[in-house]
Amino acid sequence: MSQLTQEQENISIQSVTNDNVIFRPNAGPQTEFLAASEREVLYGGAAGGGKSYAILADPMRYLSHPQFSGLLLRHTTEELRELIWKSQELYPKIYPGIKWSERKMQWEAPSGGRLWMSYLDRDEDVLRYQGLSFSWIGFDELTQWSTPFAWNYMRSRLRSTAPDLPVYMRGTTNPGNRGHAWVKKMFIDPAPAGKSFWATDSETGETMTYPSGHSKEGQPLFKRRFIPAKLSDNPYLAETGDYETMLLSLPEHQRKQLLEGNWDIAEGAAFPEFNRAIHTVDPYSIPSDWTRFRACDYGYGSFSAVLWFAVAPDNQLIVYRELYVTKVLAEDLAEMVMQAEAGERIRYGVLDSSCWHKRGDTGPSIAERMIMKGCRWRPADRSAGSRVAGKNELHRRLQVDDVTEQPRMVIFNNCTQLIADLPSLPIDKTKQEDIDTKVKNDHTYDALRYGIMSRPRSSSVFDFDPNTLKRGITVADSTFGY
Repeated sequence: MSQLTQEQENISIQSVTNDNVIFRPNAGPQTEFLAASEREVLYGGAAGGGKSYAILADPMRYLSHPQFSGLLLRHTTEELRELIWKSQELYPKIYPGIKWSERKMQWEAPSGGRLWMSYLDRDEDVLRYQGLSFSWIGFDELTQWSTPFAWNYMRSRLRSTAPDLPVYMRGTTNPGNRGHAWVKKMFIDPAPAGKSFWATDSETGETMTYPSGHSKEGQPLFKRRFIPAKLSDNPYLAETGDYETMLLSLPEHQRKQLLEGNWDIAEGAAFPEFNRAIHTVDPYSIPSDWTRFRACDYGYGSFSAVLWFAVAPDNQLIVYRELYVTKVLAEDLAEMVMQAEAGERIRYGVLDSSCWHKRGDTGPSIAERMIMKGCRWRPADRSAGSRVAGKNELHRRLQVDDVTEQPRMVIFNNCTQLIADLPSLPIDKTKQEDIDTKVKNDHTYDALRYGIMSRPRSSSVFDFDPNTLKRGITVADSTFGY
């Protein structure tokens, strides 16, 4: 078997018999999915985007390889049966001589390449594949698995001894269902849709790297990618309008997930108006004369979140950078902040006012230690009612301005942690004018709240001077004036 050429990797998969095309992927996302070179790829979003045929078509290019061994999974046997029926319509027309074994639940090509089709509805079912190896593994409707256990375990079964046979894991799904949260965290949150990124740890968010002592120590392991698709990307369903009509009739929550492919919709969300399509933008060069400032929520045992803001002439707020770290001392965080903003004119910084509290009888506070490093701050407002006021101001910032017809705040799409956190924050069920303070991922939100409540303006930003200030924020430390 000759090595697969780059052209074979990237061209649309099709089989032609008597000049009739048996299968041709839809232009756009479906073709991108079949040509993707990343180790792990998720395809989906809205219902009707052609996910099932995409997951069936993807392993077809390798079935002619005698050493190909693939595995396509559904969550239950009932769901698997529908996938098998579709494969029985497609595969014999593509590969004359290919045979289906009901007993083995396996397709075998004349070349010897094999594709198993099976189910995996319990975590312990992964043990059925212990000792086996596959060069291609696919999960159809990935969010039906409530935890990432099966996906992570099956990665250990992924290997190939043939140099011309790459190894891939592929998944398709809609937003929602039991596994929505972990799939979103693994594939949606780390990078903008369609962009390739190094695989991250779902718990820490850090890029996974080769361990100490390995010949590739410190290098990232492999890449992932999420390829979104909408109903409009599938002309066979979109043209009639019947399927769209059905999706439009669904309740708002389901409609946004299945028709719009919106991963940020969550029941009980504090900020349901947040929309990535409206509130996130590609990074651009910010003019040097625009007001810039930063805000920080500090935590050593949990996370520290720092956000950088710019104010446009029309007073639109732009969140253009984020820093999200854990187990970092105040002095080290100060150095990281100053390094990130080197060469910029930062008007002021707003820091959680509790950082001025003395920890013990002697020694500088967290804020003082950062200021002594040259990273200057002023205390954020944490007075009674400030949380509610901050939430209300964020609602206002997420609105589209009637005059400019633009949202009053946008976020650069490289601020992935803030973009991931904001739509997932739940509302407090007993105090609905605030978010639930028990959530763990509110650090970027607190930094955002401190920033937007600092009254940023594009023309003349309030210059904090303790010697002339008569009203406003109370000076927390007379030595440093912040």
